[in-house]
Amino acid sequence: MTIEAPDDGDHATIYEPRLWQDKGWTARVIKNNDDDGWAVEMLRQGESEPALVGPWTMGRDKKNPKPLDTAAFNTLVKTASEVVRRHEQHLHALLHKQFEVDTPDGRVTVTLDIVPDDDDPHAWLAAVDAFGAELARQRVAPNFKLSAARAAAWVDANYAIGG
Repeated sequence: MTIEAPDDGDHATIYEPRLWQDKGWTARVIKNNDDDGWAVEMLRQGESEPALVGPWTMGRDKKNPKPLDTAAFNTLVKTASEVVRRHEQHLHALLHKQFEVDTPDGRVTVTLDIVPDDDDPHAWLAAVDAFGAELARQRVAPNFKLSAARAAAWVDANYAIGG
């Protein structure tokens, strides 16, 4: 049985035995190419690659997949959301570094934010005071290595990059 209802204007809510679309996610039961079993893929709305692909349970006839249901879909959404969240946190950690530098005028936070642009990769080195006011901002190479010592040296040099 297929139930379709308007969702957010672009996507319908679909509940089929092998395809569920709801809450910004699509769950699709697919044939597992590695063996005779089945797999399920979770695709977030607007994305071209699945966020999660995992094994799926066989039905009672041991030939066809078990149909999707509300509990399974909700669990899949939760699991796929966690995978996406961990991936985003990892990417943020790779592209963002931060160090605190104590100065006579107070604590300064030095950050490096890498912009992974295909045409113009670069990074921004910035310093803000304890109140969030920007003290300096400088464009640097995307491979600029920020460490606690380098952050302190930059602050001590009045925000000038040394050779």
